[in-house]
Amino acid sequence: MTQAGLEANKITITPEDAVRECAPQYFALEEKIRKAYPNPDIYRIRDAYEYAAKAHAGQRRKDGSPYVTHCISAADICVDMGLDEDSIIAALLHDVIEDTPISHETVAKRFGDTVANLVEGVTKLTRVQLVSKEESQMESLRKMLMAMSKDIRVILIKLADRLHNMRTMQYQREDKQRSKSLETMEIYAPIAHRLGMQKVKWELEDLSLQYLDPVGYREINDSISARMPELEAFMSNMQERIQSRLEEEGIHATVYGRIKHTYSIYRKMYAQHTNLAGIFDLCAFRAIVDTVGDCYHVLGIIHEIFKPLPGRFKDYIATPKPNMYQSLHTTVIGNEGIPFELQIRTHEMHQVAEYGIAAHWKYKSGEKGVKVGDEEKFAWVRSLLETQQESDDQDFFHNLKVDMFDDEVYVFSPKGDVISLPAGATPIDFAYAIHSGVGNSMVGASVNGRIVTFDYKLKNGDVVEVRTSKSAPGPSRDWLTLAKSSSARTKIKQWFKKEKREENIMRGNAMFDAELKRNGIALSTVLDEKMLPQILKRVSFESLDDMYAAIGYGGITATRTVNRIKDVIQAQKAAAAASEKNTAAKDKELVEKINEQAEKRAAQPDNRKAINGILVEGLDNCLIKFSKCCTPVPGDDIIGFITRGAGISVHRQDCPNYIKQMESGNPAEVGRWIKVDWAATLTERYITSLNLLVKDRIGLLMDVAATLSTLNVNVVSIQSVTKGEHAYISLSMEVKNAAEIKLVMKKLLAIKDVLDVTRTGKAQ
Repeated sequence: MTQAGLEANKITITPEDAVRECAPQYFALEEKIRKAYPNPDIYRIRDAYEYAAKAHAGQRRKDGSPYVTHCISAADICVDMGLDEDSIIAALLHDVIEDTPISHETVAKRFGDTVANLVEGVTKLTRVQLVSKEESQMESLRKMLMAMSKDIRVILIKLADRLHNMRTMQYQREDKQRSKSLETMEIYAPIAHRLGMQKVKWELEDLSLQYLDPVGYREINDSISARMPELEAFMSNMQERIQSRLEEEGIHATVYGRIKHTYSIYRKMYAQHTNLAGIFDLCAFRAIVDTVGDCYHVLGIIHEIFKPLPGRFKDYIATPKPNMYQSLHTTVIGNEGIPFELQIRTHEMHQVAEYGIAAHWKYKSGEKGVKVGDEEKFAWVRSLLETQQESDDQDFFHNLKVDMFDDEVYVFSPKGDVISLPAGATPIDFAYAIHSGVGNSMVGASVNGRIVTFDYKLKNGDVVEVRTSKSAPGPSRDWLTLAKSSSARTKIKQWFKKEKREENIMRGNAMFDAELKRNGIALSTVLDEKMLPQILKRVSFESLDDMYAAIGYGGITATRTVNRIKDVIQAQKAAAAASEKNTAAKDKELVEKINEQAEKRAAQPDNRKAINGILVEGLDNCLIKFSKCCTPVPGDDIIGFITRGAGISVHRQDCPNYIKQMESGNPAEVGRWIKVDWAATLTERYITSLNLLVKDRIGLLMDVAATLSTLNVNVVSIQSVTKGEHAYISLSMEVKNAAEIKLVMKKLLAIKDVLDVTRTGKAQ
């Protein structure tokens, strides 16, 4: 909830009243904790509740309930997950840093660093100001994964937070219901799946579907309700039959049936283009036994009772899923001709299947900060982060879906090692999964003893052998499209980044220029000295070559880069337009002020104050500068031009710029020329410029310098350019007035081989 939203939902209530208001709900949680944990520190947990209730005092949710009820509910879900005491306390406090003035340091001082770090990790990233919604979402994911890699409890608490928010989504606006449900379906449900938390995943999916396709959701539930008597009778019959047979065999087992969850049915209907009547395996059964040996024993019995469907048996006990899931799966045909799935697992496997990584969260008595029993269970989080360093936002989301959400394929090395890869993986993915050196030196591959092409799609159980060579040329750019896993693509990009920088720069430069042309953007716009630093900052590169190299090796696309640059250019144009409007308003105000003062002084003696020897009509306090285009000096007929934000620029009346603008008749420009005069008394010297056309000879420049010295003229600068037999001399000097210039011009023209002397900026 944003701060503005909280303020809008805030009412006056004392902290003590806030604690009492939600006490019944909290004490129900406390009772649940007492039953679930052997020796909970109830006083510490209660202190966290009271602290949260006081911090959120007066804040209300959309349904009108006190905000802290959400915190209690999130903690309640954490108890269901079996999380530890610090996690429960962090769940109670998970919004205090974001939504109240309380800081990380304050939480740490009262509840310890572990709790404070968990709360900080769970805190939503609403403070991050990014340009686009997509970038914000991707940056949030990166930070979430970073927090997960440090302490997996962060995402477990975050899932509890999201689950309760989805349970109460009916109180939100329709647009927010859809956006939050889509985010949950695309990100949070798959994360729960990757963590092995099937129970949480199923509920998140069903709740999201309720808002994403309310009609489809309602139709499925109504159809199931209509068929429920028939389905319940079928499940009861199958359950009793399986249970009785296992008891006869002396196997202690718990057997139960369930209707598949709504989203699972919805997805199957969509994939098979059918309605509910066309879905036969609506029911699924589980047999939970004591030992692994019992699992395989039960499988044999089931296949003896019912006919198994070919190709529908999966052994996830021998080859667990990356999310730690273990079970035997088989689909059989019941006597009624109705297919159903049976999952066989031990009690421990069942806990892992329901709560995933949370089922492994066991702390030793008295120890703090102990990580999950086996860090390899979530090493994939760090691995995923490492492979995303070279990705932009679009690639990151694509890779996340592939590595985290897609189904896996299990293949074997020649030594029998099991390698898990995303479905659709090729030998390239396998090679880079072994080692980047193996992938970079790969020249061929064999699957099950037969040579295959690099685009061969691996299947479960394939034995893959990679052939390498020290003289291998390295990966091909085509491999980037053949590789399925982000890990392989990232390692290929890293090779090109390191080995082919010059080639990447040339390739990226060409791709970038082509994309600029496609978008109608001139390269000069990008290279503008004011624009370029902003553009490089926007695309996060130190130099253009770094940007070209990244485009060349595939770290970022030219399209993506130019889209970001367009944002900068549009922002710059908007700022320039605003500045232009502001300056124009100031110019108008200045002209009006000058005219107003001129009218007042028309009948008064001239008592204006000279600025740099210049009197401005109607103004006696402004910045005066002399134009470089015509360098006026006293004695010249002059005119003033109101510049934008830089005072009055003084020009000669024979200045080409003045004549050109007056001839254009543009009111916006003509109206900015005003009358100015030289002051009666002048003591300053003024810089002016002369141009000499001469016949080139040795010693001519020395003669010019000697003449100026004789005239006691201070020369500021002198330059000479030779073109064939002639030379052009440009000189700047200080003079008192136009009369002195005429004298200087006369003396210079008298020098041998000086053909012409003219004032700079004189209209022809």
